[in-house]
Amino acid sequence: MAKQPLFKGLISYDAIESMRNTSEWLGASARAMASYPAFAMIPHPVFRLMSAWGHVTERSFSRMVIKPDWNIPAIAGADGQDHVVYIDKVLKRDFGDLLHFRVARRETLSRKILLVAPMSGHYATLLRSTVTSLLPDAEVYITDWHNARDIPVSKGKFDIEDYTQYLVEFMRHLGPDLNVIAVCQPAPLALAAAAILAEDEPEAQPRTLTLIGGPINPDAAATEVTDFGNRITMGELEYHVIQQVGFKYPGTGRLVYPGLAQLSSFIAMNAETHAKAFLDKIVADARGEGSEADRHNKFYDEYLAVMDMTAEFYLSTVERIFKGLEIAENRFTVNGKPVDIGKITDVAVMTVEGGKDDISAPGQCVAALDLCTGVPEQRKQQHLEDDAGHYGIFAGRSWRLNIRPLVLDFIDEQMEGPQEPPVKTRRRRRGGAPADGALPNIADDDRKMPV
Repeated sequence: MAKQPLFKGLISYDAIESMRNTSEWLGASARAMASYPAFAMIPHPVFRLMSAWGHVTERSFSRMVIKPDWNIPAIAGADGQDHVVYIDKVLKRDFGDLLHFRVARRETLSRKILLVAPMSGHYATLLRSTVTSLLPDAEVYITDWHNARDIPVSKGKFDIEDYTQYLVEFMRHLGPDLNVIAVCQPAPLALAAAAILAEDEPEAQPRTLTLIGGPINPDAAATEVTDFGNRITMGELEYHVIQQVGFKYPGTGRLVYPGLAQLSSFIAMNAETHAKAFLDKIVADARGEGSEADRHNKFYDEYLAVMDMTAEFYLSTVERIFKGLEIAENRFTVNGKPVDIGKITDVAVMTVEGGKDDISAPGQCVAALDLCTGVPEQRKQQHLEDDAGHYGIFAGRSWRLNIRPLVLDFIDEQMEGPQEPPVKTRRRRRGGAPADGALPNIADDDRKMPV
């Protein structure tokens, strides 16, 4: 939801899918043709370049319809053993599941964390590195949202009120010793879910709520995202981007905001960087210097894997969170009942922002602390990571080296009794995290990584 997507309302869902399929076929054809053994007798680099272009193109477009695997590595234990991580579905629902990353043969840890993954075009696997970094120190759960194209129309609607009710159910199920970490898009709805529990079931409230780079008050700081939301009308938005799922998927006939349309917006925000990254990858493969496990493939296998959102979720997010400012002005309702964020009294709240975040700019997330009028000041914390972009505050170097230990410390401060010692991690330096060889803007701290 940044610049206006490249696809228009007159282009059908099946036409978009056909363009993707054709691009994948062209890449496969070029790779196969240029790899024909007879061409080895012609010492010309164009065949290597054509083969490399075909391989990169085929892989890129094929990733767009494949849900990535979690691939969580084993956790090293104090006993010297590697503990395999299993993924259990704790709750199964039509539009999303609650997953638990169970570490085999390990005693249950007292830190219990629910990661609320964004529903903004990518799968919950976008938080894979975040999950991996937290597993040594906590029992980790996550919201795993389903691709709307795979959900039959008979399952009904799913908008931001339904999303909020899912969060309420997940928090209630996990109990009051829970620590919630909401990343970007779900931050305002996680705040609303905590307020609902505070009023209806105070004993089921989570212990802490950490909001990372979320649009609590989008008007607090302008970005391309907020400018787009203010510039376009709801009628124009619905006309230009909402499509009906075609006959290829179980959700045939469901109105969605296609993941491919969202991906076009993401790429448009940083087109030059992405173009250079793909050109460099093609040249590297042509030289025989590329690999399946290089940083480019790791990043883009996740970045290009997109999912559809239900039309009502996407449109209600724009209309009520960005245009109507219902959370920012504490006017949000669920099923016609007002949600008063001021009712939160027993939940410690922390906000995290990135100084270079141009999706949820500094000021948008910290606005949550002013809304939580019932929370004592000593139970509120805020952190601004000066040199971090949007992706870096939850999955990049800044998260690993600086933010993660601060979040764990914040959680521990709210817990009673002795805790497991956190994994030793370097503390934040004013000048930002030192470089670790990662590709700038793409592999590790891409400020344009959408969430």
